[in-house]
Amino acid sequence: MARVSASSDVDLDTLWQAFHDAVNMTSRELRDWLQTQSASEGSEEFADQSGTDLGRGVLAVLGKRKTDLTDDDLAVMRRVVDRVDSLRGESEEPTPGGNDRWRRRLMNIGHDPLKPT
Repeated sequence: MARVSASSDVDLDTLWQAFHDAVNMTSRELRDWLQTQSASEGSEEFADQSGTDLGRGVLAVLGKRKTDLTDDDLAVMRRVVDRVDSLRGESEEPTPGGNDRWRRRLMNIGHDPLKPT
């Protein structure tokens, strides 16, 4: 995995900001959420294997400095920004009472739509 080249600093800065705008959960909140969602009576997952690949990718990015990002990290960041934008749709405000399944899908990638901005 190659690190990101310095020639793309402007694009990297824009993506970095968009990612951190989309991901409004802390790494601890996301890790706890993924572990809770993966817990079940028959589950034997290890804590570091909780959640989806994308959710674990978000955790990895949250634990890095911008200068340490890899091409794989950038792909995760783009997917998350696109997915949050897609799932949020036109409305920035959650529906009253929320849609539990919709909220869970967003939280699996680090965005809690009910969290104050």
